Amino acid sequence: MDDSTITYVVLGAAVVLFVVDKVPVAVVAVLVALSLWASGVLSLEDALAGFGDPTVLFIASLFVVSEALEASGVTAWVGQQLVARVGGSRTRLIVMTMGLAAGLTALLNVNGAVAALVPVAVVLAVQTGRSPSQLMLPLAFAAHAGSLLALTGTPVNVIVSDAVPGGDGFGFFSFALVGVPLVLGTVAIVLVFGERLLPARTPRSIAPDFSGHARTLIAQYELDHPEEALLNRRSGVAEVVIPPRSALAGDRVFPGMVTESGDLVVLAVQRRGEDVGAVALTEGDTLLLQGTWAALDRGLDEVLVVDEPELVRRAMPLGAGAKRALVVMAAMVLLLATGAVPPAAAGLLAASALLVLRVLTVEQAQRGVSWTTVVLVGGMMSLSTAMVATGAAAQLADVLVDVVGDAGPYALLLGLFVLTAVLGQLISNMATALIVIPVALSAAADMDVAAEPVLMAVTVSAAAAFLTPVATPANLMVMEPGGYRFGDYWKLGLPLLVWFGLVAVLLVPVFWSF
Repeated sequence: MDDSTITYVVLGAAVVLFVVDKVPVAVVAVLVALSLWASGVLSLEDALAGFGDPTVLFIASLFVVSEALEASGVTAWVGQQLVARVGGSRTRLIVMTMGLAAGLTALLNVNGAVAALVPVAVVLAVQTGRSPSQLMLPLAFAAHAGSLLALTGTPVNVIVSDAVPGGDGFGFFSFALVGVPLVLGTVAIVLVFGERLLPARTPRSIAPDFSGHARTLIAQYELDHPEEALLNRRSGVAEVVIPPRSALAGDRVFPGMVTESGDLVVLAVQRRGEDVGAVALTEGDTLLLQGTWAALDRGLDEVLVVDEPELVRRAMPLGAGAKRALVVMAAMVLLLATGAVPPAAAGLLAASALLVLRVLTVEQAQRGVSWTTVVLVGGMMSLSTAMVATGAAAQLADVLVDVVGDAGPYALLLGLFVLTAVLGQLISNMATALIVIPVALSAAADMDVAAEPVLMAVTVSAAAAFLTPVATPANLMVMEPGGYRFGDYWKLGLPLLVWFGLVAVLLVPVFWSF
């Protein structure tokens, strides 16, 4: 077998493993890279280059920024604002969440917007009593549509704009001529079909909702405290249980006493669910302790903690570090929007600043990164490299030109859409655009049509990456929080793919004539 055939075989095997869903997706990605090396298609350096690719580093840094927004209470605040406006309406929930995702994508980019909004969407789902799986994919798909609202929405826009003959390119908001209809159509399709086409599934792990935690504790312990005094930006409370064989057993405690460390106060003591006064501690006793968040973080080593203070603190809107997190994120958006530095550099600078400014600890930053996503993107990049290096992608492009022939410009746009959309489900849309653009320009020249509608159609087609989780990093980012499987994506993705195809073939020529 030649190298291109081997690449097709590896691609097919990867798709089968993803669909069967018996092997962890990160393991499949690693096996793809190793298979391409073992078969001689790529050198070891090229096969593993994706793990150090700037895009992968950018994605990892975005997870850190997202973690900072959540840990500092920015996510909780945004969630509260949306919940207050959404009420119990599914329509308002979908429209506002997807609208926010599309708008933020135009300023940031698809991956950055999704990384920032995933925790917000989880909070929204929990607080409105809905399954996160009903909200995660609409979030990602709205970001794909929103990437066509401005030049900064995705690197593909910049690549396509630079490819326009004569160096004129597309204007900053020119993409919005098709981007606005794409966003509106995407929202409409999700509203009409989303509930039936998306699974009602709860992910393996989901953050608990602590928005009413203060009320729960006041009722449980019959406290005479306002909610704001119990949980606020500066201080909080923690429920702890005396564990078996604890050295604390036998110590005498009472409500109002200060602990031995001097920085925590005992608010209440319960035994078997009943309040007690002064008592000698025994195994299973429950204490409610109050102190600064920093004191709670370091002072609970000898007891079993019911709810980790770090998780409870995240429910406090605009808590400590929120202003610093927002400033850092705004600076990153500015760097990305102006192109002053490469995206990976902007992301890494932001992540480093959050650590230096102590918005996050190193441990929090490490926990915030979805390593499954990082490994999956890094491993699958080797497949993109092999598709280009072996000529497999070029072979597909040549078939397109042969099929379209002299059928006319609309047939060319349809053929480009099919080629770009198919490739875009399997390799990155940026790699797909780089493959298809020269084919599109060559075909446009042969058929004597303008380059602008052809290139814009490629841009729309590249954004239609809906059918698989490996199509884009954004699709992968929502996989775990949404509890999705490989086969969940195409059900909602297919009608959206049709909508993007209609825009690419029929609407693009209205604004950019042949």
